[in-house]
Amino acid sequence: MMPSTETYRILLADDHAVVRRGVRALLESQPGIVVCAEASDGYQAVELSKKQKPNLVILDLTMAPMDGLEASAMIRLECPETQVLIFTMHFSEEMARKALVSGSLGYVLKSDPDEELLAAVDEIRHLRTFVSPRLAISMAQSYICESGNAVRTVSPPNADGGAAVVPLTGRQIDVLRLLALGKTNKEVAYQLGISTRTAEVHRNHMMQKLNCKSFCDLLLFAIRQKLVEL
Repeated sequence: MMPSTETYRILLADDHAVVRRGVRALLESQPGIVVCAEASDGYQAVELSKKQKPNLVILDLTMAPMDGLEASAMIRLECPETQVLIFTMHFSEEMARKALVSGSLGYVLKSDPDEELLAAVDEIRHLRTFVSPRLAISMAQSYICESGNAVRTVSPPNADGGAAVVPLTGRQIDVLRLLALGKTNKEVAYQLGISTRTAEVHRNHMMQKLNCKSFCDLLLFAIRQKLVEL
């Protein structure tokens, strides 16, 4: 998690109190983060967002009577400065797409390691999209299949529409291969003998260098470059 001199305020919305307690403890173990409120359903999440004006709302997907997708759209409408992260058990490309369309900047699975939720918060804090790596790989593969394009070696287009050669260092390629295989930043760091922070820096530099707006874009690049086998 990136250090900050400003307090980052988060609202948690989940209909299971035990989940809220666990997520709250994880988040508040990070410097500069405070959970300013908790909600047990979508309506509460919307109302508390309007009152508290948090930086981020972490929403469960399946809550009644208003689910996370409805709540996300309402929060983004009523509180445009507040970002939304969906935190769910549902491994679903369709739901992830709907979440992003509804205005959420992230989609993380409850079965993911804790560090993926922290990474998502950090990415959204910098207004970058984050999708659970395992799901992002599946979405990238589906995109290729749906488009009817065979996996081939490509480079990001330049401003003129031509192919732009964007060199990656050997270490960056190593990191990208492991990320594309679904490894977490911590697992990448352990396997390569580097720090978790260094793995995160490599990932961020690659996204900037390749002009990737989301982690899914980075994985799509890795697949097209044949850095990982489908």
